Amino acid sequence: MSSFTKVVLYTGAGGRAAFREDDISLDESNPNVHLSSVIGASGIQLRRSPVGFKSAVHVTGTPQWVYILSGAMEIVLLDGSSRVFKAGEHFYSADTLPEGAVFDPKVHGHWSRQVGDEPLVTLFVKD
Repeated sequence: MSSFTKVVLYTGAGGRAAFREDDISLDESNPNVHLSSVIGASGIQLRRSPVGFKSAVHVTGTPQWVYILSGAMEIVLLDGSSRVFKAGEHFYSADTLPEGAVFDPKVHGHWSRQVGDEPLVTLFVKD
């Protein structure tokens, strides 16, 4: 049995953003392919970010898969750590505001930016 690594940006201790890696089992298999169970989605959205794009600190409104179609995207956490995702890579963005919390950009969320000399094109797959 094989698996798929799901990189997750999530809300950790104290409402702070963090990364982790989860495995998705590819157990619906036959001799030619290894498949996961069907994962539901409510819609997709495409975004093109120009060279030099940088977001403000924010949380994810609704959990979503983020696939990098071209260019590169850096996700920066408030502790200063970051990860760069390049074309063909993905992450699952679930860094949502904790229930009952009021957004505080010094505590909650992350920011992102386009990296390199190629515009960033992303595909969002909404839960």
